[in-house]
Amino acid sequence: MSQITLYLDDATQALVEQAAQANGLSKSRWVSELIRKYATLEWPRDCLALAGCFADFPLREENTTAMPVDVPRVGF
Repeated sequence: MSQITLYLDDATQALVEQAAQANGLSKSRWVSELIRKYATLEWPRDCLALAGCFADFPLREENTTAMPVDVPRVGF
């Protein structure tokens, strides 16, 4: 298991300690879970492979007539 050193100001350190304690985790575990959550911003390949596979999926542009007509605006 590798280690990392973080330099935090006092206010940020206090936030980390409070959040970790509130979640019943060590500071290290809490930071690790945040990194896992936010460092993986890509969709899984299986999910990306589904793009365009549903030929009958209605697109928003195709259904513009179903939008309600806007109400008249009151002038100032």
